[in-house]
Amino acid sequence: MRDLSAGPRVLLKRLRELMAEPLEPQARLDQIVRQIAQNMVAEVCSVYVLRSDGVLELYATEGLNPGAVHLAQLKMGQGLVGTIAASAQPLNLSDAQSHPAFRYLPETGEEIYHSFLGVPILRTGRALGVLVVQNKASRTYREDELEALETTAMVIAEMVATGELKKLTKPGLDLDLSRPVSIDGASFGEGIGLGYVVLHEPRIVVTNLLNEDSEHELGRLAEALGSLRISIDDMLSRRDVPVEGEHREVLETYRMFAHDRGWVRKLEEAIRNGLTAEAAVERVQSETKARMIRLTDPYLRERMHDLDDLANRLLRQLTGYGAKLSASSFPGDAIVVARAMGAAELLDYPRENVRGLVLEEGAVTSHVVIVARAMGIPVVGQAAGAVALAENGDAIIIDGDEAKVHLRPVQDLQRSYEDKVRLRARRQAQYRALVAVEPITKDGQKINLQMNAGLLVDLPHLAESGALGIGLFRTELQFMIASTMPKAEEQEAFYRNVLKQAAGRPVTFRTLDIGGDKVVPYFRGADEENPALGWRAIRLSLDRPGLLRTQLRAMLNAAAGGELRLMLPMVTEVAELREARGLLQKEIERQSKVGEQLPKKLQFGAMLEVPALLWQLDELMSEVDFVSVGSNDLFQFTMAVDRGNARVSDRFDILGRPFLRVLRDIVRAGERNATPVTLCGEMASKPISAMALLGLGFRSVSMSATALGPVKAMLLSLDVDRLSAVLEETLNDMRPTRTVRQILTDFAAENGIPL
Repeated sequence: MRDLSAGPRVLLKRLRELMAEPLEPQARLDQIVRQIAQNMVAEVCSVYVLRSDGVLELYATEGLNPGAVHLAQLKMGQGLVGTIAASAQPLNLSDAQSHPAFRYLPETGEEIYHSFLGVPILRTGRALGVLVVQNKASRTYREDELEALETTAMVIAEMVATGELKKLTKPGLDLDLSRPVSIDGASFGEGIGLGYVVLHEPRIVVTNLLNEDSEHELGRLAEALGSLRISIDDMLSRRDVPVEGEHREVLETYRMFAHDRGWVRKLEEAIRNGLTAEAAVERVQSETKARMIRLTDPYLRERMHDLDDLANRLLRQLTGYGAKLSASSFPGDAIVVARAMGAAELLDYPRENVRGLVLEEGAVTSHVVIVARAMGIPVVGQAAGAVALAENGDAIIIDGDEAKVHLRPVQDLQRSYEDKVRLRARRQAQYRALVAVEPITKDGQKINLQMNAGLLVDLPHLAESGALGIGLFRTELQFMIASTMPKAEEQEAFYRNVLKQAAGRPVTFRTLDIGGDKVVPYFRGADEENPALGWRAIRLSLDRPGLLRTQLRAMLNAAAGGELRLMLPMVTEVAELREARGLLQKEIERQSKVGEQLPKKLQFGAMLEVPALLWQLDELMSEVDFVSVGSNDLFQFTMAVDRGNARVSDRFDILGRPFLRVLRDIVRAGERNATPVTLCGEMASKPISAMALLGLGFRSVSMSATALGPVKAMLLSLDVDRLSAVLEETLNDMRPTRTVRQILTDFAAENGIPL
């Protein structure tokens, strides 16, 4: 009985030798097609490579007219070769010319050949070209011949990916792997960044493709699969993984794939056909991804991501690879590209070198986005396909203003963005000139401009921006980036450092807002269907009073002899404030008993972000020293809008009449009770919405550091009393013909107010 695997093994052995020889790219490619033709007893073997203009160019052939090399061309989807490239699927035909997609190229002289076998040259699921064999006789190629051709296509894919074939490309043209790509996403952080791609989880480049000993490689695969399965089982058995929910579903899917016999059988077959274990994983995954990437069903596409992640885990097991770029090799102008990542992972990168962040997933409220904005870098999220399309070191532009990512941009686009960056720099210089200017409106009303913060990296911006203080310090970020629960002494040292760097400016600390979607790795929360409305913030703190008391004690110690301003998040009923105040009083009494120095002044406040408080406004104002409106959550809960859901997040305008009327009621309640009211949400960060807030009566707003300059420039030109009269009339209009946003825009244009 004939050993069908002998032929492919001989071919791969010869290819291994060819790859090691010091040959020029064209000579190597010519030798490869010659060896394939001889081994498969094919009269023709040809390689077509996809160019950046969407054209498949004949790069090498054995059997067709050699004069057609670099002249014969087909477009994507055109002819049999174009069909294979477009579908990323092989074609095995006994009579090629009878296929409806057949396209005759007279320059090749292929009309006498009937049987046809073509496979896509794949890398990470993308077709980079097509490899073809042909015979005069009508025949259907065997399964082992198909396997051999697909395996050989991997070798050619590496030649394309490493840039070896660029030398053969005509002047003015590029290969598809280096073509410019623009991706639309969602704006999570404004700004423009130009730089080079740093993949957060770099793809493992498999360089050792061809095996010397199939049995040895099968053993390596079995060992790696065993380790992978054990690691997944360990993750599933951990106490912090809930019994039900999305986290467990993902891990269960991983376990299902890791034990799937069909998947494992494909890996084993690829090894028996001459690939190393890691090359087998790369090949099978690339083929699977090429099929699944065209699916429209969102569930199945998500399973593709799961399988992708699992394959990468297996590759890391096989190669022992897990390192990111070292600090010395990290580019000075890096744009980090990731499917998803944690806040702590972003802070692991050299902060001074990071110019932007691109995420395939996430939401504007996710922790890594909050940290990125604190670092002052642009962020684009929901950038589908960014990881697969990018390579480490690719030139990239991130436009957080327009929510676009440009990979490998053409020179004209690059120059255009360089001009934009210079223009922004000039504007920033103008804003810096306003740092020492008092924030007083045109009609003489002083506005308390403060900034939001949460990390020590934010604090240098306080003096640079001209902010009068920190209106919101998110204390949970310290917990989220730590691997273990920060001890009382660590919290105290952190808060003391914040107050020291604030240099006498007021700092308003918000107590822990964890739970729900704000997960910390060492704290096991409940699995909830709707975490934003669940066990989080003050609800969690009151149920775990030890946690809150430890934080309050750390704050009291840190502010000893000075001023302490603290506020509670997610308050729903005034009774919660009284309960928390009771815990604070116990800590004050404890400090007094042990002789610890207390703050000279203590201000106790609440976040207003739950609509229930709108019917307790007077009670609330009489219970606290100040109120801070969290416009992000208040808008989300009032309008029943999930800000992370692209389908509804833009459906309702934050400058719509209903929400502005809510804010007007809050301001009036503060005035009635002589209780200071601040707004510290994203609404304050845009000049147009900040202008609306001032017109409603807010005299204290807190925003991101980068927003302070544009907002101050706006208010210096603003006559607040005139705007207030316009807004009052607008909000009382029961039959409006224009939106509030249009009215504000027109008011700004008529009065020379920069927006």
